[in-house]
Amino acid sequence: MHVVATAGHVDHGKSTLVRALTGMEPDRLEEERRRGLTIELGYAWTTLPSGERVAFVDVPGHERFLGTMLAGVGPVPAVMFVVAADEGWKPQSEEHLVALRTLGVRHGLLAVTRADLADPAPALEDARDRLAEAGMGDVEALAVSGRTGEGLGGLRAALDRLVAALPAPDPQAPVRLWIDRAFSVRGSGTVVTGTLPAGRVEMGDELELDGEPVRVRALESLKEHVESVTGVARVALNLRGRITPQRGHALVTPGAWTATSLADVRVTMAVGARGPLPARLTAHIGSASVPCEVRPLGAEAEGAAARLRLARPLPLHLGDALLLLDPGRDPGRGRGEPRVLARATVLDVRPPELRRRGAARERAKALAEASADAASVLRTHLLLREAELAAMGCPPGGRPVAGDWHADPGHWSALSARLPEAVRRYAADHPLEPGMPVEAARHELGLPDRRLVAALVRPPLTVADGRITTMGRAPAGTAGLPDPVAGAVRALLDDLAGAPFQAPEAGRLAALGLGPRELAAAVRAGALLRVTEGVVLAPGADARAAALLARLPQPFTVSQARSALGTSRRVAVPLLEHLDRKGLTERVDEVHRRSR
Repeated sequence: MHVVATAGHVDHGKSTLVRALTGMEPDRLEEERRRGLTIELGYAWTTLPSGERVAFVDVPGHERFLGTMLAGVGPVPAVMFVVAADEGWKPQSEEHLVALRTLGVRHGLLAVTRADLADPAPALEDARDRLAEAGMGDVEALAVSGRTGEGLGGLRAALDRLVAALPAPDPQAPVRLWIDRAFSVRGSGTVVTGTLPAGRVEMGDELELDGEPVRVRALESLKEHVESVTGVARVALNLRGRITPQRGHALVTPGAWTATSLADVRVTMAVGARGPLPARLTAHIGSASVPCEVRPLGAEAEGAAARLRLARPLPLHLGDALLLLDPGRDPGRGRGEPRVLARATVLDVRPPELRRRGAARERAKALAEASADAASVLRTHLLLREAELAAMGCPPGGRPVAGDWHADPGHWSALSARLPEAVRRYAADHPLEPGMPVEAARHELGLPDRRLVAALVRPPLTVADGRITTMGRAPAGTAGLPDPVAGAVRALLDDLAGAPFQAPEAGRLAALGLGPRELAAAVRAGALLRVTEGVVLAPGADARAAALLARLPQPFTVSQARSALGTSRRVAVPLLEHLDRKGLTERVDEVHRRSR
């Protein structure tokens, strides 16, 4: 299926032409039929000579309904521009063309209607030149009459050629279906309609609507029940969910879009519009029309950077185009009439805060070189997960640096250079510790995930037991300790060599310079065994003690153990408790133990 929208001045025969092409009545409202004026969006469809089906979104041409026109045109890839031969180019023709040009619509054809009432040549030539100047190229142009049928066969053939030249939408693209109608059907519940520009929707799919899950209960396309549909297509979805949909809401693939009320954009003024932009405007995208505040970030200029604060979050991707309309009064125009002022191309859907003086100017300079891709957004955010990039609309092309994390190459190189210095400083500040804890390195580098720290470790650094050390620094034994501490530990081990279970008194420890921090470092390095607070022995002393106690008659008492080990009760009691905890001995009763 293909979808084409109409465009053109009010009462130039858009609805009449759609009716003549399809045999269907596109106007839906009783008031529309009574007044002969399209107020709401209308829909009709037909089969072209090639067998391709085309659906028309018939939009209102009256100046008061420009917002409704944009809701119909926004998700549609091509337009049929209509100009009446007996009236020629009119103000709303120009308004619609400015909107199409600003939206970036490049595919279309020109139908000059009422060829039975006036010579169509002047209107055809004038309109064709205007469309070409607006960037639509050398569009096919035909003179037709919806009343007599003149030229309709040629128009159908031209529509065939138009839709054949349209770019093929991606059926694997994430869904974003802008709702243009929402209503309730007795016995079925909530039904919404819209134009699906790309992707696939199937019965049973779970989508999101304003962050809430909804399920597709049933699916129609051109009033036919279907199991699935791919874009581009006109669709109606029967939904089950707790939220009430409205026009301007969007059904999206969960996790595939960033819902944001703040976006940094590049502003391109519409033809004929003059800056500076008002501070309060209306932003249009798809079928959504949202009040917004505009904050210029740099000097006013073509392609200037700005920050938009939207009245409600919208699901956006980098590269999306929003139209900025002035919703206020304009002398010489209708009361409350909006007019297209600019195009806002989305460059960041999670913009950084601007706290420092001059931050806005710096941000404007960065956005001047920004583009809608992963490399550009990583220059701002430095580190992002793959799912975050996908939700921004720019899945990464390269490999992650750690887990699912992607990094700006320059930032990653800077982090790699900072880590060795951070480890060196930590070693200088904590000489008794056997390396820098990974968590301390994470905080020092401002990283969100410990895996990123591990990924930064390169020789001569190494990571083990949750700590980063320099290769060559022994992780255990006195070689891993500062020289003064290592010397004191060796002296203590000499004391214990002749009397392995006579733990040194506090005075001896103090004389050697082994305070609590030094002892803790020696224990962490494996140079000493801590039995309890204030009682340290040589490494392996507990195993030697267990072997000696196993030779005693079983069970044995604390006194017997003390004699066998040649030590004091001060050491024997906590040592036996230590052996109990290690499973080398066990209590028999309050007095006796036995070896295991």
